[in-house]
Formats: sequence, C-alpha cells, structure tokens
Amino acid sequence: MEKDITDSVTLKEIEWELFRALQRAFADLFRQVLEEIDQRLAEQRDKRRYALKAKRSITMQTMFGEVEITRNDYFDREKQRYTSLLDGFLAFEGAKGMSPLLEAAAIELAVTGSSYRQAAKALEHMVGYQALSHETIRQVMLEAKVDVHRPVDSFQRQVLFIEADGLYVSRQKSRRKAREEKILAIHQGWEPHGKRVKLVNKRHYVHQGEEDIWEGLERFLIEEYGYDPLNDLVVINGDGAPWITQCREYFGHRGYFQLDRFHVAKELRACCFGHPRWKVMKKKLAQFDEEGLLLELNSAVGTLGDEGKEALLATLIHRIESMPGCLSDYREWLRKKGIDTTGMRPMGSAESTMSVFAYRVKHRRSWSHRGLKAFLHVFIAVKDALPIRTRKGDQVSVGEPTERKQMIIRKAKSRARANVPETIRNNLPYLRWSSGTLMHEVLTGLRGL
Repeated sequence: MEKDITDSVTLKEIEWELFRALQRAFADLFRQVLEEIDQRLAEQRDKRRYALKAKRSITMQTMFGEVEITRNDYFDREKQRYTSLLDGFLAFEGAKGMSPLLEAAAIELAVTGSSYRQAAKALEHMVGYQALSHETIRQVMLEAKVDVHRPVDSFQRQVLFIEADGLYVSRQKSRRKAREEKILAIHQGWEPHGKRVKLVNKRHYVHQGEEDIWEGLERFLIEEYGYDPLNDLVVINGDGAPWITQCREYFGHRGYFQLDRFHVAKELRACCFGHPRWKVMKKKLAQFDEEGLLLELNSAVGTLGDEGKEALLATLIHRIESMPGCLSDYREWLRKKGIDTTGMRPMGSAESTMSVFAYRVKHRRSWSHRGLKAFLHVFIAVKDALPIRTRKGDQVSVGEPTERKQMIIRKAKSRARANVPETIRNNLPYLRWSSGTLMHEVLTGLRGL
C-alpha cells in the first residue's frame, strides 16, 4: 500500500491523462457517428444521380483533437461534378479539415484576444494541442461572411440614441500612415439589468464606401430599426469632428446633437485646471448648465497666464458657441417634443466603445484594407450576436425530409452510444493497469455510477 502511495501520479497528471483520454474517446465516437451517417446516405441515395467513386480519408481538426474519417466520394451526374453527400447533409466542408465548432471558437478568440497569434495560443491551451495556426485563423476571418440584417422591434415614434466617434488605424502599404474608421453605436434606450442597466438592442455601424456617412446610417436605421424619418427622433453624441457635427444639418429638427462630455471635460482640464473657478466650471458641466459654463469660460479668458492654454480655451469656447444647445440636457429637448424621458440616462459611451475597438486594432499594429474590413465585420457580428457564415460545403439534396434526416442522425448516435464503454476503456490507460494498483481499484469502484 505504501509503495502505491509513493509511486502514484500527481493530481495534475491524473487530470491531464483523463482529459486526453476523453479527447481520444470523443474522436473515436465522433468518427463512428459520421461514418454511420455516411453509410446510411450511401444506401438511400439516388443511385442514378450519384455514382460512388471511392472512399477517401480526411483528417479534421476538432475541439477534441484530430479525427480521421473515411467517407464516400460521388460523381453527381446531374451537375457534372464530384461531391460528398456527408458534407452536404451536415452543411460543412470536410476538405477544409476543420470542424465548425473549432472554427467558431477560433473566431471568438480572435475577436476577444489581442492578436491572431494570441488566439492561436489560447486555442492550443484550451484544446490541448496546436489545432490552428495564427495564419489559418486569419484566413478564417477573411473568408467569414456576416449577415448584417437582423431587424429589431421598433416602437411608435421611437427615439434612437447614437454614439459617434472615429478611430485612426495604421495601414499597410499606404501613403497615409493611418486612416480614420467612422464607428457608430446605436441603441433604443436603457433597461434595468440587476443592479445595473443595459442598452436596449445595441448595434454597431462602421461606415465604408463613398456614400455620405449619415445617408448610410439612416438607411441602416430604416432596415434594422424600422426608423421612420417623418416621426422618429435621433439623439447623437460625439466630439466636435466635422463629419460628426454634419448630423445637425442632415437630421435638422428630427435630431439633437450633444457634445461628448468626456471630450469636453478633457479639454476643460487641459486649459483650466488649477484656475480659481475650476471646480465651478466642472459643476456647471455636470449640471448641463451650458450658459453658466460659457459665462465661466469667458470670464477666464486672459487669466490663465499661458498662451497655449489661452488658445485651447478660445477653441473650446468657439466650439460650444457655434452649436447652441450642445451641452444642454437632451432630455429637455425630448420633453418639449412630447416624449416621456423616464428611465433615460446621460449619454457618453462613445469613448468606451472606441476603447473596445482600439484594444484589438491598434497598439502598434498595421492592417491591409481587406484584412481590416473583414475583421471589423466579424468583430461587430460577435458583439451584436449576428450570424456568421464560415466555410461550408455545398448543400447537396439527397431527397431526405427533415424528419428523415433527424432519424438518420439519431440512429447513428444510438449505434455509437452502444460502443461508449468499450471506447472509453480502450482510451483510458489507467483501466489497463495491473489490477493490484491503487488507481485501478479506485476506478473499478466507480463502475456503475
């Protein structure tokens, strides 16, 4: 007994061995299910259309390791091409050598991680082997297609809230070192979520192409939110960039523009921090007292004792005065329009939205135009829970209705399930140890649980 204890493996080794054993068992069962389905498809196919040509083995990377499958290849006499009924039946492309679940995990890690290399390493730690290289993940992102159309419920005379900001991203092989990506976040308001609140039906819009940005956004609002230009209202929050302030002319009386208070506070601190009226200025800004703030700023002109700060102050005053109401509370404007503002909160999430994008696309990185465009589409799809279409095989009809298809899969799983005990035993090394060892006795005692 003492020898068994001193010579026993560590907890880490047991955990790792069991994990690898389950991976091998899954791979074996996965292979059995797919080959059983392939065999049933072969028996029930339209033999006049699909001519069996050969059996070929493919190796597929999955979340549980490499799986080698032997499947039937056919010649489709009707379409005059070679195909696999298994691929079409299960809507995947076996020749690519990657399972859809592994592909989806790679996309999620590529979006939430800091780089494609980091995503590849994270995936390796997750599944226990080097499943995909960083270049393969990059190609997956480039080939992914996003269905951006997902309409949400619209309300009668609704108010849409828009946070607008720009993000400068370095480009490869371009005369301009960086170009601005115009990104807008849209939502329908706020609702309680536990002790906090969450945005209702939040979506993102990245402007691309030569079309005017506000025309493109309005079309997006119509398609996704059922926006009615004659009845609905929009509230836009952003900094003083010219392309953002153009929304005032585009939407006219249907829209309200508000300067992002984060940027205003940043500029205010840069020019007036340490001034005797500094705390009063901050209070006026927090209270949406635009007239009071302008009064304080104008009274501070010529008292800062620094030419650079005086120039910043003059620029800030001019920006605020050129857009009357830009620091007032938008809810007052809505109430005058007859809108109930209960539950509405101050806006200002534009900067936090940009930080999420900047974390992934900036930080000493440069992008090709195609690579950045593809990444942003997938990034937004993950954030907005949009469907992503990745590498899929051709949809080949085998004349099976949905009920019949489900029955084929159910029978294949049932047959594989009967082989589970033997499959696990063959893949669990501890069960093949000598019956006198402590580990064998422990695992044998678990039989039947």
